[in-house]
Amino acid sequence: MEFLFLLFLGKPLWMWLLFITLVVALLAFDLGVLHKDGDHEIGVAESLKLSAMYITLGLAFSGFVYWQMGWEPTAHYLTAFVVEKTLAMDNVFVIALIFTFFAVPRAYQHRVLFWGILGVIVLRGIMIGLGATIVASYSWVLYIFAVFLIFTGIKMMFVGESDHDIANNPLLKFIKRRFRVTDELHGNSFFVQKPDAGGKMVRYATPLFIALILIEIADLVFAVDSVPAVFTITTDPYIVYTSNIFAILGLRALYFALAAILHRFAYLKYALSLLLVFIGSKIFIADAMGWEKFPPSWSLGITFAILTAGVVFSLWKTKDQPKADLVKPAE
Repeated sequence: MEFLFLLFLGKPLWMWLLFITLVVALLAFDLGVLHKDGDHEIGVAESLKLSAMYITLGLAFSGFVYWQMGWEPTAHYLTAFVVEKTLAMDNVFVIALIFTFFAVPRAYQHRVLFWGILGVIVLRGIMIGLGATIVASYSWVLYIFAVFLIFTGIKMMFVGESDHDIANNPLLKFIKRRFRVTDELHGNSFFVQKPDAGGKMVRYATPLFIALILIEIADLVFAVDSVPAVFTITTDPYIVYTSNIFAILGLRALYFALAAILHRFAYLKYALSLLLVFIGSKIFIADAMGWEKFPPSWSLGITFAILTAGVVFSLWKTKDQPKADLVKPAE
């Protein structure tokens, strides 16, 4: 059993295996127990319960981090978890746009998001592994991450909402040019067999599969912000990966809970922009003050304060606003 105590990315192998086992168990419970009866529409009540479960598990894991690593890594984990969860709000908005554009019924959305989460777990692992290797070899890269976050935060503050034009998305146009894609959904299938112009049966991708691809690409784009943000909080690969994955595991449930009320968070982007500027500035503040690092407890407290203020302000400003359509579905 000695191999379980071998170090992998700075932590004993058993700690990584324990986390991976927990993630696999959660995914199996979701697919094999919660949705064993096949596709069904997830309502707001069920979504809120699932969201509460995943958030509780994510927060509970901080107890394990404290037991094994102490308070400082725990504060880093909680800060990273909250930041990643909040940055996922933009991801939820784009997912809603994609589902609306392809007119994907709520009963089939769970299947897309489940496989999307699996892809995200692998892709985030690769990105975090590469990031950890680069940061370990070239610590000055953290300053590049910090400047990038500050720039992104300022841009988010002063630039208007991005125009997410799904119909003119270059990737969507490329897929439709190079691959056979049906014009309509075929239940919850990603691929179907159909006759081509010559009568030969060939495989076609359905809009459900295209929606999955676009969601995966969207997560990669958002990871460009979130992964550097977490690395400026901590460079510990275990904390970075576990906080990211626990936040992402609840993204699917969070989507079903928030998709109907996204318009109530229209002003949250200002809190997110301020949060990115704060996270990026921490490394420079610590250098200016002569600190070894920015105090983790301060970082956690300021993060909660910024986000709480942003949520309260957004809910207050939008209390009388009706729900707006995100985008017209594809013809």
